[in-house]
Amino acid sequence: MSQVELDTSVGYLLKMAASALHTAMEAVLRPLGMTITHYSCLELLSQRPGLSNSELARGTFVTRQSMNVLLQALERDGLVARPERAPSGRVLPTTLTAKGRRQLATASGAVRAVEDTMLAGMSAAEQDQMRRLLRSCVESLKTPVAGS
Repeated sequence: MSQVELDTSVGYLLKMAASALHTAMEAVLRPLGMTITHYSCLELLSQRPGLSNSELARGTFVTRQSMNVLLQALERDGLVARPERAPSGRVLPTTLTAKGRRQLATASGAVRAVEDTMLAGMSAAEQDQMRRLLRSCVESLKTPVAGS
């Protein structure tokens, strides 16, 4: 059985990069009273107003139950708004409030600075290539692996 060489394992290096990014993002968001999921939720709502609890959960990689708890807190804090009744079906579309947009603007600047730091050693062409390669990895993993 062949052993995975951690120094050259793309998966391991990707996990290390993700962990370092997570830590750096937490460090800049914590003083703003935010978590990464909190920030991600606001960012998604900024770009796609009206998303449901389920859509937000999928987009932020948390359970629907966790997202529901977060949305209740964000609504209580005046950062998001949801109708009391679903316009159709059971889905309560969520939107950012003006206060939510202000908090997001501050957080987005901090997160952008972290990403800029992460990419500082790469040229614009290398950054574009990195995006293409990561998208390719994601797409490749959407296809079931043979034998599983």
